[in-house]
Amino acid sequence: MPRPEMIHVRSSNVEAVGYDSSELTLYVRYLDGSEYAYYGVPEFIYDDLLSTNSIGSYLHVYVKNQYSYKKVG
Repeated sequence: MPRPEMIHVRSSNVEAVGYDSSELTLYVRYLDGSEYAYYGVPEFIYDDLLSTNSIGSYLHVYVKNQYSYKKVG
C-alpha cells in the first residue's frame, strides 16, 4: 500500500508527517531522513499534531512509547 502524502512541518526534529486514516497509521519523517510508521493512532492525534506549537514534544508525549511502530525508511 502506498504511503499517504507527507506534509512538511516546521520542527527542529521532524521534516514531514502523513496519516493513513483507513489504516490508522501515522508516518513521521525525521530530519535525519529516517521514517517511522506508528500503528493504531487515532485521527485526532494526527490533527492535534498538525496544530501543536511543538511537534517534537507532542510526538514524545502522545505518540512515542504509546503506539507500536516500525522503521519504514
